[in-house]
Amino acid sequence: MNRSVMTNESEAGLPVASWMDAEVLNDSLALSSSSFDFPVNPWDIMLCLSGTVIACENAIVVAIIFYTPTLRAPMFVLIGSLATADLLAGMGLILNFVFQYMISSETISLITVGFLVASFTASISSLLAITVDRYFSLYNALTYFSEKTLHYVHLMMLGTWGASLCLGLLPVLGWNCMEDVASCSIVRPLTRTNVTFLAASFFVIFVVMLSLYFKICKIVCRHAHQIALQQHFFTSSHYAVTKKGVSTLAIILGTFGASWLPFAIYCLVGEREYPAVYTYATLLPATYNSMINPIIYAYRNTEIQRSLCALFCGCFQTNMSYRSRSPSEV
Repeated sequence: MNRSVMTNESEAGLPVASWMDAEVLNDSLALSSSSFDFPVNPWDIMLCLSGTVIACENAIVVAIIFYTPTLRAPMFVLIGSLATADLLAGMGLILNFVFQYMISSETISLITVGFLVASFTASISSLLAITVDRYFSLYNALTYFSEKTLHYVHLMMLGTWGASLCLGLLPVLGWNCMEDVASCSIVRPLTRTNVTFLAASFFVIFVVMLSLYFKICKIVCRHAHQIALQQHFFTSSHYAVTKKGVSTLAIILGTFGASWLPFAIYCLVGEREYPAVYTYATLLPATYNSMINPIIYAYRNTEIQRSLCALFCGCFQTNMSYRSRSPSEV
């Protein structure tokens, strides 16, 4: 995270932001030089490593979707948007680590925090857009593959990235606690009001996703039941398909909630005087969501797997024709 959540380990020689109040720094972390004798904060190293893995994973997904002409269905457009957001988030974590220990600048600190806020907001918003797309692919299955669908996907992407960019620019444009340390949150230089707004927005998105996936689950179960009735008997395959679909939805929501809920809750209840180790301990799992996203949404997809083989193994021709499946089929 930003250098504002670093420990005040003057004995260990860790860098400290010059604009922060000394008393706040003394109370900001429960780590001491007696525990760690590293020239850099181990938590920052873990965040940087996490960012490196995230960037590598999602860079492959972005490259595959960009260079494969057959991956132009609305579903893949949204997966590409998600991978781009996570790629930027991973790069932001790496740049934050580099700037934190090599360049001491309040301006760069604000830009880095704004970049991370925009990237992670775009990632979460892209997950919501994918959920909406999956719901409509089931609710309006007959008209899903149409120009109208592609238009609303582009509108969702425009809204997603527009809102994310605005939220990322807020700290740079003045909504920060650089001049008023008392208004700082657990994530400096963001103000408590700013962090509370971001956390509240996350809970709204999470509730909407939960509601949509619940409706998706009902539709899937109803479709499986209707198919079984049409065939006049229930087979184990119908139950297996339904169970697999429900399990997949549970994994998606469970992973998303387990990654982000601890940090979002701590943003609401945490105070700036609390040890920064709590911020690190809740933020690090949140970054894992961007690490898991390409596995859930991209690498498990048959078309992307085929393109991956064509990219690395040359086993298939990239111009081979096959029908892109809808999210409901996936």
